[in-house]
Amino acid sequence: MITPEHNNKKINSPYSSAAIAAGLLFTVLLFTVHCPGKSSTAPDLFHKDPNGEYNQAYEIPVYEVYPYGEDDIIKDIPVSERKPASGFSLPKAAIIIDDIGYDPLIVKLFLELDIDITFSIFPFCPFRESIIKEIQTKGMEIMLHLPMEPVEYPDVDPGKFALLASMSPKQLIETLEYNLEQIKNIKGVNNHMGSRITAMPTQMYLILSRVKQKNLFFIDSVTSSDSVCKSSARILQLPFAARDIFLDHIQKPEIIRRQIRRLTQIAEAYGEALGIGHPHKITYEILKQELPLLKKKVQIVPASRIIHTIG
Repeated sequence: MITPEHNNKKINSPYSSAAIAAGLLFTVLLFTVHCPGKSSTAPDLFHKDPNGEYNQAYEIPVYEVYPYGEDDIIKDIPVSERKPASGFSLPKAAIIIDDIGYDPLIVKLFLELDIDITFSIFPFCPFRESIIKEIQTKGMEIMLHLPMEPVEYPDVDPGKFALLASMSPKQLIETLEYNLEQIKNIKGVNNHMGSRITAMPTQMYLILSRVKQKNLFFIDSVTSSDSVCKSSARILQLPFAARDIFLDHIQKPEIIRRQIRRLTQIAEAYGEALGIGHPHKITYEILKQELPLLKKKVQIVPASRIIHTIG
């Protein structure tokens, strides 16, 4: 069993030169990783109250730590390299609902919307298997929502077997492999939290090298303005995209509605856009209300339809 060293020691490393990048790739290729097997299925942690409603009998983890507050949400900007839309067809918009795995009922609601939502699932969660089965039955795409160290760590815990800045290269790769083993048939990976480690070039080059070896794409959730995911993906020629909008970082109906409409505006301007939401009931309700207008303005597509190899 891998036991990550959960401490707050930060590894300072220079930005990768071509020589360092080549050396890192060579190091990655040399690793021989022996990953432990899948953990046993967790018990059903839901119970019904007298009215037949399901209640959670445990604490849901922190879904995300956002890099800004309500007063400066306009700083959410398009981060992908894209050309203006051609105007010949509807632009594309991908919607990822991540932090999946702790509430099967909200997943059912999102699936009932009958649009191509992409679901990003925590590697260690109580309803992993049943949720995956539900999503695959609908033919939707699945991603791994990979826990990574935020700058607020250890006050904010990114979750079990998170990738930490203090890990050695071997620990980092072993822990990454163990996370990848937990969710089968994924198309790609995006980071959960990770504001510290996504800003560390050596660590991200190592992580994304392994993601590429697995023939997966990577989506940067953009939890740090200092993220080096894009530059690492460019060096590696890794299929990549970056979040444009958080839909529900502020859980107010008027804000979520505005963010959904901003998503369509970005798609109309650039031909495509990527929004990330979370398994909140209010997110589902506002998205359902906005769907008729949304469908008139954009094609809602799986995340794999908007990734690119940067070059």
